[in-house]
Amino acid sequence: MPLHYPFSAVVGSDDMALALLLNAVSPTVGGVLIRGEKGTAKSTMVRALAGILPHIEVVAGDRFSSAPDDRGTYTPDGPIPHDAPTEHRPVRLVELPIGATEDRIAGSLHLEKALSEGVTAFEPGLLARAHRGLLYVDEVNLLHDHVVDQLLDAAAMGRVTVERDGVSVEHAARFVLIGTMNPEEGELRPQLLDRFGLTVEVSAPREAALRAEVIRRRIAFDSHPEGFSATFAADELALRERIVAARDRVGGIELTDWALTTIATVCAGFDVDGMRADIVTARTAAAHAAWEGRTRITRADIRVAARMALPHRRRRAPFDAPGLDEELLDRLLGDDDEPDPRDDGPGTGGPGDDGNPGDNDKNDDDNTSDSPTGQQDPQSGASAEDTDDAGNTDARQHSTGENTPASAEHENHHPDSRQSPESDAGEDGPGPESRDGTDAGTDSGTVTGDPRQEDHDAGENGRPGGSTDPGTVTAASAPYRTRLLTVAGTGNGVSGRRSRAITTTGRRTGAGGFTGSDVHLPATIRAAAPRQAARGRHSGRDGGRLLLSARDLRSAVREGREANLVLFCVDASGSMAARTRMEQVKTAILSLLLDAYRRRDKVGLVTFRGSGAQVALPPTSSVDVAAARLAELPAGGRTPLAEGLLTVAEVLRIERVRDPQRRPLVVVVTDGRATHGPDALARSRAAAAGLASHGVASVVVDCESGRFRMGLASELATHLGAEHIPLGEVTAEGLTDTVRARTAPARRNPALTEGEVA
Repeated sequence: MPLHYPFSAVVGSDDMALALLLNAVSPTVGGVLIRGEKGTAKSTMVRALAGILPHIEVVAGDRFSSAPDDRGTYTPDGPIPHDAPTEHRPVRLVELPIGATEDRIAGSLHLEKALSEGVTAFEPGLLARAHRGLLYVDEVNLLHDHVVDQLLDAAAMGRVTVERDGVSVEHAARFVLIGTMNPEEGELRPQLLDRFGLTVEVSAPREAALRAEVIRRRIAFDSHPEGFSATFAADELALRERIVAARDRVGGIELTDWALTTIATVCAGFDVDGMRADIVTARTAAAHAAWEGRTRITRADIRVAARMALPHRRRRAPFDAPGLDEELLDRLLGDDDEPDPRDDGPGTGGPGDDGNPGDNDKNDDDNTSDSPTGQQDPQSGASAEDTDDAGNTDARQHSTGENTPASAEHENHHPDSRQSPESDAGEDGPGPESRDGTDAGTDSGTVTGDPRQEDHDAGENGRPGGSTDPGTVTAASAPYRTRLLTVAGTGNGVSGRRSRAITTTGRRTGAGGFTGSDVHLPATIRAAAPRQAARGRHSGRDGGRLLLSARDLRSAVREGREANLVLFCVDASGSMAARTRMEQVKTAILSLLLDAYRRRDKVGLVTFRGSGAQVALPPTSSVDVAAARLAELPAGGRTPLAEGLLTVAEVLRIERVRDPQRRPLVVVVTDGRATHGPDALARSRAAAAGLASHGVASVVVDCESGRFRMGLASELATHLGAEHIPLGEVTAEGLTDTVRARTAPARRNPALTEGEVA
């Protein structure tokens, strides 16, 4: 059995170590979610935890790790004899693979016994194996939501109930659930985050000396694991003994009225939903007091507990960043009614006093969270200007100097921003548009030459935009509910909530070859029935039970919804840079990102402006990162539409290799203009036709506004074979209003009741 890196040898991860130790002291805390960048020893420390946990006593030979006190009770294998022998063994660390299915996790019908012996037997899953141990899920944010929910339900209830494949069993499953994740690869949903007891943020140390020590220890362990582990054997033993002592002490920790009131005050002050936060904070504070050798909870215990139990519960909506304002925490804790420190036990020194990890009290003020403090509302965006319900810009908010005198005068002449010319483009972007939608400086209604080839992206002084233009940055308004965009046909991708697909979940539509799970019993019987006569003659039988073989097995085919790759191709040129227009565009994209979050999609972002295009965000499951990149997106310069579409094609080519079953949906957000390079319009149409030839599903969101419209986005949609959607119809409400406006009024049938239309 390979040696694991010693727990006490990990440096620079005190918060993570303490959270794991508190769960070891009191499993009722509810597990821990460890969030952090790659290469921060998350998996190393979790695997090392099992090595310092005290051994447990189990019934010998029992598949469900029953304790001696469980003798005389029932398990799926039958009653446990009162005189069943017991044995001591190490605590198990069960690792859950990313691709694990529900039957592998919870258990299912034992197929071998069903086929060979004709009996119904239960095959335990990973949850049964993890009973009284640790269940570790690496990259928990990449698991399907229904799998994560199943794990969290089992961890909260302490039992697993299986009702599938003709099996109906229930067994104990009490374990410490530990999840690790890299936020760059996507966030867990708020409702799933809330089910983890604690969460900690980890990052690589920035001090050169500490980083050097990490390298030194890792190389020493890889070179001589036995010798390195022996060096820390005494520290490991001390941690194990301290865990045992804390477990004996935690049941007697006094939860005084002061402690309960303080915990309730802190949780209410951070405005967390529900009561789970209060309960977890109380349990964690008690575990920390026991860990520190105290008999009652102090302010320091509550502070440590709140720092771990509350940050992830403040994430209520998509794009909300987990975090905790520690100054607010200190104000809520107050500084009076402190319990008498003379009541503390002798073990007030943290594990740092003897070289072990986990001491956070002595440096609480230095262990500030790296997470955002929540001073701005991430969902509405950090806007440089406030808008009212009608979307009008309040000029009084521009006292910072961002609003130029010219634009202020312009707003005074046009109080209704929905009918006023668009203004405040990028430095090299366009000037204000006239009421007919043409750029300022041209005759209204008079177009010289081919308007499609004119430079609509020239700056205010007539200077053409370039790739070096820093552009202007406009914030989005609050997102809204969008219409559903889907990929046509039936796919075969990852389960999600967008397009039709053959998936592992959904309604059963038929049967196919056996895939190892989800047996389709009627189809299996139908496959075996024609072979019964031959099998009976071969075995000398005239009748009896149904004879099955492995080739008769069939799995259910289910149709549900899949998750797609939603790749945004955003025009950020000068023609889009007018403040009102760019605000609408960003709001629409933010709303589509919110929809992608809810439908479990991957997202990517390609932008084009100036002289080229760039991949602002490679395809990822983290829509939070996409929203952040969108907020920073500048606008201004010429319009390299062809380059944007060619970059999209290259991104899709790479993704087809990485994830061939995930179907893409390209959302092109543009007014259709192309002004960069020779034959810009023709090259953009050729690039669009190239995407269409590969069968890429796409949508063109038309951002052109004003009375005079050239319809270039509509023509682009034709070449792409895409659906054309005006910007105002991206919202579900906008689509409904448009349909009503385009449909002739229905004649009312007198026979219908009021409110019904024929």
